[in-house]
Amino acid sequence: MDQKTSKVHIESTRLLINPFSASDADEAFACITSTLTRFMSWDPPDSREDFDSVWRSWLSTIDDGTDYVFAIRHISDSSFLGLVGLHHLRSVTPELGIWIREDRHLQGFGREAVGLIAQWASQEMDVTSFIYPVAEDNRPSRLIAESLNGVIVDRCVTRKYNSVVYRIPSQHRSSD
Repeated sequence: MDQKTSKVHIESTRLLINPFSASDADEAFACITSTLTRFMSWDPPDSREDFDSVWRSWLSTIDDGTDYVFAIRHISDSSFLGLVGLHHLRSVTPELGIWIREDRHLQGFGREAVGLIAQWASQEMDVTSFIYPVAEDNRPSRLIAESLNGVIVDRCVTRKYNSVVYRIPSQHRSSD
């Protein structure tokens, strides 16, 4: 089931999550560093122009419903926290991804954002499971997958690191 992305709005007591837009670009670019991306499959863009090209491509994949990139903001002051992705939506197991700005690490924002997106996709798009690739040495990110009942289903070597791939089951909210 396709969602009209302009209407997607996910909120918790701490987070606001909306599809990435041009208004998020400055803050996102300012947070992308080589230390942030050491455990990511991609490297920081060489220039702002390169980043502009990247985020503009996200807008078309968001519009056509094949990939979503969401901006994560703190609910109290709308400060930019990072990005969470839901990729390859036309595959059997869409892929989850996350990055949180370095000065906000280890505060549970990544776990919360990934959980919210997985729950939303499970309910609204009827996703039954996700994959979540992560650098083997990225313990905080691995803990995100494990907290969502993820289990390792594959291992691979990337150009930057050894990787494990988790399968995370559907995250339907229980009705209390």
